[in-house]
Amino acid sequence: MKKLLIGSLVAAIILFIWQFLSWQALQLHGAETQHTMNQQKILPVLSENLEEGQYMLVTVPEGTGGDQMMDPEVIEAMTGNPWATVNYHPSFEMNMGMNLLRGFVMDFLAAFLLVWVLLKMSNLDFRTALLTSVAIGFIGYFTIPYLNHIWYETDTIGYLIDAVVGWGLVGAWLGWYLNRG
Repeated sequence: MKKLLIGSLVAAIILFIWQFLSWQALQLHGAETQHTMNQQKILPVLSENLEEGQYMLVTVPEGTGGDQMMDPEVIEAMTGNPWATVNYHPSFEMNMGMNLLRGFVMDFLAAFLLVWVLLKMSNLDFRTALLTSVAIGFIGYFTIPYLNHIWYETDTIGYLIDAVVGWGLVGAWLGWYLNRG
């Protein structure tokens, strides 16, 4: 139990620090938070026309069925025209402390699950811990950021680096720690 808890806690701290470096210091995710000089023109238009939520512009109205999106006439009308995804919130609220706490708790839970899996392996060595950790990082990358990239052309290079470096650092720690005496 001691290895599970200490391994998870230190792995979560490593992951948390890497995420700070990735998002803030290195700006690997800067493409996701680009500034537009027109934000003071755009936000009032969104405020007048949207309720809080996530939107895909252009798409068919809700309730018309997914088949309509595949209609050749609809596709032809949309092709070559602008489109956007919008996450709209009517009021900006920042609770950095709670966001950081929630982020750390998620890092701890992810690390805990990884350590639990690693401790189930009968012949765990440094290499296996490292490669398993990076493999889990890739699973997360492939099933969420990259899948979104396929459909919504989002930038994913930061997430790919996170999968390799962040989870690689965690795997290196766990490969060393879990194999000590």
